[in-house]
Amino acid sequence: MKSMTYTTSGESIRFTAAWRPSLSVIAAAATLALLSACGGGSDDSAALARAAQAAQAEQGKQIFRFDTFGDEAQWTDTLRMHEVIRSAVDPVTALSVGLKVDAEALPAAVVAGIQNGSIDLKSPATTVALLKLNAVVGLKGTVEAVNGADTLTRVGITCALCHSTVDNSFAPGIGKRLDGWPNRDLNPGAIIALSPAVDAKEVAALKTWGAGKFDPRHNVDGLNKPVVIPPAYGLDGIHRITFTGDGEDIAYWNRYVAVAEMGGLGTVTEPRLNLSITHGTQDLVSSKLPALQAYQLTLKAPEAPAGSFDAVAAARGKLVFEGAGRCASCHSGATFTDANSRLHPASNSMAEPESPSYASRSATKQYRTSPLKGVWQHAPYFHDGSAATLDDVVQAYNRKQALGLTAPQAADLAQYLKSL
Repeated sequence: MKSMTYTTSGESIRFTAAWRPSLSVIAAAATLALLSACGGGSDDSAALARAAQAAQAEQGKQIFRFDTFGDEAQWTDTLRMHEVIRSAVDPVTALSVGLKVDAEALPAAVVAGIQNGSIDLKSPATTVALLKLNAVVGLKGTVEAVNGADTLTRVGITCALCHSTVDNSFAPGIGKRLDGWPNRDLNPGAIIALSPAVDAKEVAALKTWGAGKFDPRHNVDGLNKPVVIPPAYGLDGIHRITFTGDGEDIAYWNRYVAVAEMGGLGTVTEPRLNLSITHGTQDLVSSKLPALQAYQLTLKAPEAPAGSFDAVAAARGKLVFEGAGRCASCHSGATFTDANSRLHPASNSMAEPESPSYASRSATKQYRTSPLKGVWQHAPYFHDGSAATLDDVVQAYNRKQALGLTAPQAADLAQYLKSL
């Protein structure tokens, strides 16, 4: 694989041909070189470190948004999704199953065409055109001229498919990217079920998932219990990032998903599950994990919108959270989770007992405490999405944990959660 390397004294940043460095990455590399040439003391060293960190995070941003890890082998060669998209998936259909469009990737002429109706949003050819522009969030297409017409010949997916959405600033489903926000409109099961390579029994299972849910164990153990797509923001300082706390850092889950779920070229092993999967003969995953994790750690949980909660009630609810509600015993510290220090038995989950038990299919057989920063944004709640609102969350805990909260206390606690 072709690459180019920027080298400074003691620092080398290697950019592979799998992605194109943006101007900010090149500027960061130039800063490294300039500071190194100038020598300097501790301030320069700190600046060097910041520039290197910024360059790595920018590389991770490109990977998160645009790198398929070679998973076209699954989505094109096996599932033949390129055939489905180019023949039957128009933009209206794509938006209906939760796919999003990056408005900032649209040229002015395309924006005008959508606005004045001259661009046909009920034509699969328009979807192909959007893929050619790299404007469909989380989908990476190869578009080639075949008999004089733009034709989708290969397609793959990226991390952004499930873990990004848009702000709807242009139209519903079309706007500026919001990286790290879980796409709770996305219906992965319905999308995969469109594949001509999937048999009727599997289609029936996939269609039970619904919007915003995905089963990352289904293709491994054959069971069917989807969980809500989790956010990829607010993870700085949190090591166990999955519902069941299987790994000790983000890179663990990134590798698992890239290989086992996306179908990327590489290897993932998990002895606790007797799992070992290798796709292809080259590794397009491992070298990208540090930068990908670096970018994800920059994604902050979104602040609750002004006016979205009752501030006075939330102040009272904070006292309930720390006191009678007993929430802070697990949702502790600045990250509102004790996940770094302990996991909890399945019986502690508000979604259990369930069949099949999601925890029983994991490496730990336990659950972590979910962090609460930005919790207002990603309803529904619990790993199975069984609580539609934060008020429902409070009621579930009040009932199952016998907390004895009064109706006013429960309402105040819900307002506090909405403020986080």
